[in-house]
Amino acid sequence: MLNRVIREFGLELQSINEVEDSHSSTVYRCTLLKGENVFLKIPFTKLKFQRELEAYEILKGSVSIPDLLDYWPGDDECSGAFLLSELKGTPLTTKVSPTIAFQVGVLQAEMHNIHHPEAKELKGIQNEFANWSDFVEKQFYSFAEDVKDVLDPRLYKQAIEKFEKMKHQLPAPDGPSFVHMDFRPANIIVGDQNVAGMIDFESVRFGSTEIDFTKLYRDFLRFDSALYSSFKDGYKSIRPLIDLDIVLPFYQFTDAFNSIGWCKRRGLEKNALFLEENLVRLKGFLQ
Repeated sequence: MLNRVIREFGLELQSINEVEDSHSSTVYRCTLLKGENVFLKIPFTKLKFQRELEAYEILKGSVSIPDLLDYWPGDDECSGAFLLSELKGTPLTTKVSPTIAFQVGVLQAEMHNIHHPEAKELKGIQNEFANWSDFVEKQFYSFAEDVKDVLDPRLYKQAIEKFEKMKHQLPAPDGPSFVHMDFRPANIIVGDQNVAGMIDFESVRFGSTEIDFTKLYRDFLRFDSALYSSFKDGYKSIRPLIDLDIVLPFYQFTDAFNSIGWCKRRGLEKNALFLEENLVRLKGFLQ
């Protein structure tokens, strides 16, 4: 399939290497004969391909993202493929300055300022905002079918009861905004002391901004109060910021729960470390 995609794009390559930490697509970093780096991305499903394609159309010119150089809609054997430019840099880490954290806040707020294009019919990106609570609940109970096979029955019952209690304490949703759904350090590229942009749009929706802070807080913001403060300042320089102290506990809890279900679907042994991290997190929320 890879050779087929290379032929479709007419690429002449020096080298090609698969990119790690890509969970919803197969991604390759390619060096062309002329020395330029590009990325080949093959989504796992047609729906993920369509979402990504529409995201590039919607975000272009408004948020810093790779250039969509070309795409192939696929066939009966392949969901499709993208040829993307390189954002120069490396994924975000906690070893950055408050200035970078400020820029991450700006980047996310610029994305959240994008609203559903009423004049454009979207086939891949769903608008979940009107039924946001139903969307969150559907996601939770979908993963619950997998979590049930992993958790002790007593813990599982506790988790279900906690979800039902916490969901009624949420404020009105903030949106409808373009939400990434996987806004985490691995998808935020930093280079030359500046945020270069963000990548990966297979899971995007139009919905409430509240869900998009979860993974960024889990993997980045919670480790350093100075970075967290700068991030919030950056975000608020573009648009109002919801009260994260109210919404984060609910979404941190559901993220830990849903991640356990994700590990069950993708393989418990293969994702043993991530599974253990989320089991610890979930038990902490249930204490």
